[in-house]
Amino acid sequence: MKADAVRLPEELQAPALTAGLVTSGNLDDQVLTFAFKKPPRAWYIGFAITSSVMTLGLVLLGYTAAVGIGVWGNTNPVFWAFAIINFVFWVGIGHAGTLISAILFLFRKRWRNAIARFAEAMTIFAVMCAGIFPLIHVGRPWLAYFLFPYPNQRAVWPNFRSPLLWDVFAVSTYFSVSLLFWYLGLLPDIASMRDRATGKVRKAVYSVLCLGWRGANSHWNHFEKAYLLLAGLATGLVLSVHSVVSFDFAVSLVPGWHMTIFPPYFVTGAIFAGFAMVLMVLIVVRETMDMKNLITDYHLDVMSRVILAMSCLMGYAYLMEGFTAWYSMNQFLHSIFTNYFIGAYWWTGWLTVACNVLIPQLFWFKKCRQSYVWMIVIALAVTTGMWFERFVIIVVSLHHDFLPASWHLYKPTLVDYGILLGSFGLFFTMVLLFARVLPVIATTEMKGILPGAQPHAVKSEE
Repeated sequence: MKADAVRLPEELQAPALTAGLVTSGNLDDQVLTFAFKKPPRAWYIGFAITSSVMTLGLVLLGYTAAVGIGVWGNTNPVFWAFAIINFVFWVGIGHAGTLISAILFLFRKRWRNAIARFAEAMTIFAVMCAGIFPLIHVGRPWLAYFLFPYPNQRAVWPNFRSPLLWDVFAVSTYFSVSLLFWYLGLLPDIASMRDRATGKVRKAVYSVLCLGWRGANSHWNHFEKAYLLLAGLATGLVLSVHSVVSFDFAVSLVPGWHMTIFPPYFVTGAIFAGFAMVLMVLIVVRETMDMKNLITDYHLDVMSRVILAMSCLMGYAYLMEGFTAWYSMNQFLHSIFTNYFIGAYWWTGWLTVACNVLIPQLFWFKKCRQSYVWMIVIALAVTTGMWFERFVIIVVSLHHDFLPASWHLYKPTLVDYGILLGSFGLFFTMVLLFARVLPVIATTEMKGILPGAQPHAVKSEE
């Protein structure tokens, strides 16, 4: 008898990862040629705004280096304030990129292919922004090399028992592996851009950057092995780097910090904030660069679901934090947790819960997962809430010390706000430059999920 393919019901079929007719040829034309075109006026306007804000931040950083960190609002006992808040915030933003690119790659989740490249780039930019703040927080950035264990005649060695030194190794390793992972994935696409380039200078630059890639079988063999190895390394770093950041707090004796829940709590929050930022940026990329057929509604829907899941985990973490404060019968911990919601900074605690737990619950509704307005509103709420969560953890926990005589309210200065805005300007300026000169989608990975690219098993009956 003639074998007939058994067609699965529509609800059981795998969702389409591309829209419309997408072939290997028109995929390259759509993604790779954007770098050779003149950017639209909106790109220039956006770049002017972000670069201006970045310049403001750089000027204030120079002012801080010249005058000293006394221009910040740091007081006794709040010695950690905006600088460390911003550091933890930006490290968290970078986690979603590595999660999408590395962990989902190991689990062979094909929906990651269209968004992994941009998420990886955002990881690099976010970690660069994060690295600025510990550097300036030491007060004398030109002496930061004391933190590195290099041989010297003065026998000045770092204290490896200090969690602050763990950050140096964790963040630098995370940045190095993420950069290699991102650059390795770019090689085939840069080689394609080299072949398409017409100008001598542009062709020479791409020839150097692609490291002699010719697409030979041996090249692909080494590429796949190296990519898999770096994905495995990056997977461990996703869990370790923000856990190490949480140890800065958890190993101390400050009430509200000395808690074993901090490592998973910080990792969950980092993925939560990172996915919100990736979702916002990809919505803009999808519309302005005409990528609707590659970054489909399904991709945005899955990312919204991940944000919803992380929001539920954050709510559980908040409940466990409150339960620990109550069940431990520790009067200092109980006082600090109560102060989060009814103290001098009560509004920051309630804003954190509203933005991180309540507002994202709107993603239970399919209409919100399909609406740009709701997705951007919720993503902005998550970004705001996660920044204020770090404010609550650091400032609210510190401003009431063990000694009531040293209690003091923290008030940030205009310099604090300016440097914070400058970090956002730096981040989005690098995002715009990346979208201008390099492919925002990994075309080689996308070609592997196009219709007909993968062999599919077909059930038959005789």
